[in-house]
Amino acid sequence: MNLRETILKEHTKKNCKDIVTWVGKDKKKFNQLFNLFLNDEYRVTQRAAWPLSCCAILQPSLLTGNFDKLMNNLRKPGLHNSIKRNTVRLLQYVTIPKKQEGAVMEICFGYLESQVEAVAVKAFSLTVLGRLAKKHPDIIPEIKLIIEQQIYHQTVAFKSSAKKFLKEYN
Repeated sequence: MNLRETILKEHTKKNCKDIVTWVGKDKKKFNQLFNLFLNDEYRVTQRAAWPLSCCAILQPSLLTGNFDKLMNNLRKPGLHNSIKRNTVRLLQYVTIPKKQEGAVMEICFGYLESQVEAVAVKAFSLTVLGRLAKKHPDIIPEIKLIIEQQIYHQTVAFKSSAKKFLKEYN
């Protein structure tokens, strides 16, 4: 498979599934996808984000050795929404290395507090922070405050994530 060509061919659920199936548990293939996700032109990086997140969710061990790069990528200014959305989505399902917990919290709090961030990114960030709050309960009051400030102006998806968080931590 020419992965780059396949990514550019179409942006469909079937194509995403084909790429995920092709990668499977193969670390070399995953790294090929990860490299395109990090280093190619914007259209390729956008389209690589979806299958990359699916691969990482199905096989979290594929991220081993790549987590620092993943977080550094998330810090880049002007990232396309699909890259942020799919990266934070996968963070809901993988074990976050202890040394990266602070960075993940900082990024997710930034997304959660943002007035312009896409709702899916905010909702996924809230879920990630909820998982981290189990290990770091000192962040719970800050999360609650942000929820209180935003819940009445947000979409159903955000409200759903917020209610789950509040139910667990009240």
